[in-house]
Amino acid sequence: MSVKTTQFKHVSYLWDDAKAAELEGDEVALLIYRSNLLGADLRLTNYGGGNTSCKLMSKDPLTGNEVEVMWIKGSGGDIGTLKKSGLAALYVDRLRSLKNIYRGVEFEDEMVELFNHCIYDLNSKAPSIDTPLHGFLPFKHIDHLHPDAAIAIAAAKDGKKITQELFNGTIGWVEWKKPGFELGLQLKQCLDENPGIRGIMLGSHGLFTWGDTAYESYMNTLEVIERCAEYLEENYGKKGPVFGGQKVESLDESARKKQAAALAPVLRGFCSSYRHMVGHFTDDARVLEFINSNDLDRLAPLGTSCPDHFLRTKISPLVLDLAPGEDLSDVTALKARLAPAFEAYRQMYTDYYNTCKHDNSPAIRDTNPVIILYPGVGLFSFSKDKQTARVAAEFYTNAINVMKGAEAISEYTSLPRQEAFDIEYWLLEEAKLQRMPKPKALSGKIALITGSAGGIGKAIAKKFVDEGAVVILNDMNAERLEGAGEEFKKQYGKDSYTTAILDVTKADQINEALEIAALAFGGVDIVVNNAGLSISKSIADHTEKDWDLLYDVLVKGQFFITQAAVAVMKKQDIGGDIINIVSKNALVSGPNNAGYGSAKSAQLHLSRLNAAELGTDKIRVNVVNPDAVISDSNIWAGGWAEGRAKAYGVTVDELPAYYAKRTLLNEVILPADIANACFAFTGGLLNKSTGNVLNVDGGVAMAFVR
Repeated sequence: MSVKTTQFKHVSYLWDDAKAAELEGDEVALLIYRSNLLGADLRLTNYGGGNTSCKLMSKDPLTGNEVEVMWIKGSGGDIGTLKKSGLAALYVDRLRSLKNIYRGVEFEDEMVELFNHCIYDLNSKAPSIDTPLHGFLPFKHIDHLHPDAAIAIAAAKDGKKITQELFNGTIGWVEWKKPGFELGLQLKQCLDENPGIRGIMLGSHGLFTWGDTAYESYMNTLEVIERCAEYLEENYGKKGPVFGGQKVESLDESARKKQAAALAPVLRGFCSSYRHMVGHFTDDARVLEFINSNDLDRLAPLGTSCPDHFLRTKISPLVLDLAPGEDLSDVTALKARLAPAFEAYRQMYTDYYNTCKHDNSPAIRDTNPVIILYPGVGLFSFSKDKQTARVAAEFYTNAINVMKGAEAISEYTSLPRQEAFDIEYWLLEEAKLQRMPKPKALSGKIALITGSAGGIGKAIAKKFVDEGAVVILNDMNAERLEGAGEEFKKQYGKDSYTTAILDVTKADQINEALEIAALAFGGVDIVVNNAGLSISKSIADHTEKDWDLLYDVLVKGQFFITQAAVAVMKKQDIGGDIINIVSKNALVSGPNNAGYGSAKSAQLHLSRLNAAELGTDKIRVNVVNPDAVISDSNIWAGGWAEGRAKAYGVTVDELPAYYAKRTLLNEVILPADIANACFAFTGGLLNKSTGNVLNVDGGVAMAFVR
C-alpha cells in the first residue's frame, strides 16, 4: 500500500526510521517496537487493550525444516510496555489445524488449552484468547486495537453502513462476537468474502488492520483510525449540541477539588463494604461534558460496549443525585442520603447477575459500583489498587468518547446485558482472575506517615508499599520531599504514592495533606505520627523556645494529625490504624532530656487516651518505641548527637556502639526495624490489639512497660 503522509491530527506518528533500521531483519524486535509505539498513544488503544502479532519463517528445532511461526502478545500484557518475555510464539500450521477438531461455538472455550500444543518457543507467555483471531489471517503483521474513534463507529446503530461508505468497501465488518475461536473463523470468512480489504471493523469491539511489514501495518493502522476520527469531528454538532447540551454547570476547578475531597472518603466507605478499595478522581473536560449533559440520564444506564471497557468499569456507573455545590458537612445526613443509591445499585447488579447467570457461572463478585459520576464535579473510581482504579477511570473516559462519537453520527448502542455478562463471568476470564497473585497484607490500604521523606518515615513508607499499600509521602522540606518522590516513582511506580508538603504544626497544611490523600486515593486508613525533632539540653540551658518547639511538633502535632485523620476515617466507617512513633525516652529518665523526654511521655499517654476513645470506631491506636535509630535520621542533626555523646561521656562516632552495648541484645537499631514493628500492628495479625506499646530498642530493661 502507498504511504501518503506522516502528518496526522488525531493520532501520533512516532516511527523513527533510524531506530527501526537498527532492528532491520529482526521481525520480533520490530513487532515489539511497533507495539510500544501503538501503546504509547492512548487514542489508539487503552492500557492492556488490543493485541499485535507478526509471522515469520523459522527453523524448527526438532526437524531443522523452515516453518511459519506467529509471535503474538501473550495473555494479560500491555502493548505499550511489551517486551519479548510478554510474547507467545506458536506454530501457525498447528494452530490452523485445530479447525479439524473444533466442535462448534458451544465448545470453543475448550480450544484455549489446545493452544499449548501449538507452542514453538518454550519461554512463551500463555497465549491469549485473541490468538486464533491473528492466526487464521494470512498477513505477516497484524494490529488489533480498541481506538475510541473506531469503536464509536463500531458501536453506532448504523455502524456497518457507515464503515462501508466511509472506507468505500476497503474495511470489512464482523458483527459482535466475543473473542475466541469462532471469531477467528469469522474474521477469515470476512477476508475470503472481501479480498483486498485493508482491515476489519468488529461490531461494538474494535479494529483489525495489517500489512506486509511492521511499518506498513503501523501506517495502515494510523491511517484508518485517523479517518475514523476525522469523520467524527466532521459530524460533531450536526445533529445538535453534543450529548443534548449542558444541563448542569460545573463548579470552578478549586471548588470541584474541595467538593471531591470532602465526598471521596464517604464514597470509599460505601464501596469498601466487601474489601478496602482505593480511589481515583478526575474532572477531565471530556468527563465534565458528559456528566453535565442532558443525555447523561439516558446514556449512563446503557453501559459500555467494548469488552475492555466494561470488564474494568462494571456494566454501568452510579450517578449521584447531588447538586454540585451542595453542603457536605453533615456527614451523617449525607450518608443517609447516599445509602439508598448504593443499595439500589447493588440490587441492580445482583438482578443482572441472577438474570444472566448460567449453571456453571462463577459466584457473584463485589456488587458495589466501580465508576461514580457527580455532575458538576467529576468522576470517582474505586478498585483493588490505585492503578486499577485509575485505569478504570481512563476506560470510562474512553467509553464517553465512544458514546459521544456514536451519538454524533448515528445512535449509541451498548452490548445486550447477556452478552456483557457472558464476557464478565466468562470461565476463561475467571481462570485469569484466579491466576492473579493473592492480595498482599496491606492491599487496598492508604497510609500517611508524617516525615516520610527520610529516615524512619521513609523506611515505614517503603515497607507499607512493599506490602501493598499506597502512601502519602510528606515533609516540610520541599527538596527532600521531591527526592523521596522520585525515589518511590523509580522503585515502585507512579501509582504507589502521592506527595504533600506538611509541617505538622500548621493546620492548613494538615488539612491540605488529607485532601490530597482523598483526591489521590479516596481517604486514609493508616496514620503514622513519625515527624519529630530532638533537643538535648540541661535544665539550666533549656529555653522557652526549645520547650514550645518540642511540644508543638511532638505533642500538638501528633494530636492534630490524629484529629484530622480520624475525621476522615469516621467518614469512611471502615476502621483504621494510628501508630505513634514515640521513644524509649517516654519511659526512661535520663540526663539533659527534660523537654524531649517529657514530650515523649505526653505522646505516649495521649496515645492511650486516643485508643480508649476511638475503639468503638474500630480505630486502633498503638505505639512503637524506638531507641538510638541513627541511620538517615533527622533526629541526629542540630546538636542532638553531640548532646547525647556529652551526656554519656563518649564521642559522637562512638554513639552507635555505645547504644548497642547498653542493650540486652547488643544490637544496632535500624529504620527498617521500626518499619517492621509498624507493619506488625497493621498487617492483620494484631487487628484486635489497641493501646499497646511495642519497644524496638534492642532491649532496654529500664524501658520495660511492665
